[in-house]
Amino acid sequence: MGLNIEVKVIASSLRKGNVVDKDGKLYVILFAENIHPGKGTPVTQLDMRRIGDGVKVSERYRTTEMVERAYVEEREHTFLYSDGEGFHFMNPESYDQVVATESVVGDMAPYLQEGMAVQLAQFNDVPISLVLPQRATFEVVETEPVTKGQTASSSYKPAVLSNGVRTAVPPHISAGTRVVVMTADGSYVERAKD
Repeated sequence: MGLNIEVKVIASSLRKGNVVDKDGKLYVILFAENIHPGKGTPVTQLDMRRIGDGVKVSERYRTTEMVERAYVEEREHTFLYSDGEGFHFMNPESYDQVVATESVVGDMAPYLQEGMAVQLAQFNDVPISLVLPQRATFEVVETEPVTKGQTASSSYKPAVLSNGVRTAVPPHISAGTRVVVMTADGSYVERAKD
């Protein structure tokens, strides 16, 4: 693993998956939000996980405050499978396999599909964060039946996807239909083309 470059960036530019150096310890950002209160100074709220031991912390910075961002190697990896050890990924160029722990994958786990290409960030050869494709396709396994005479404009109905995630789909979608959802929150995008 080559030299890790650290650059000072303004807090408001940080995004989920970025790595920051705080007091000599590396943290991966789980959630970043810029908050603009009516009065007062805009702040950036960062929920982070310490890479060494997985401890979660929340920090607030002024949006213009400088934070040390560590640039870690991000490479495309293919998801293979998960087992008791963790989530196994392979670098398609070198065929090297790495295992990401549950704390790294977190709530993205249900969206991982065999063969899915993800951007995996590693630090000292240890996976520390991953970015999924924005969209993935799953089958609707459970939803209310389509009722005749229901207009397409009426509200979405609850549904369960084949990965166990609960979402909401338009009334015309029935169980057994493959749908495209956003991996960030499972929200419905469209009926799958395939």
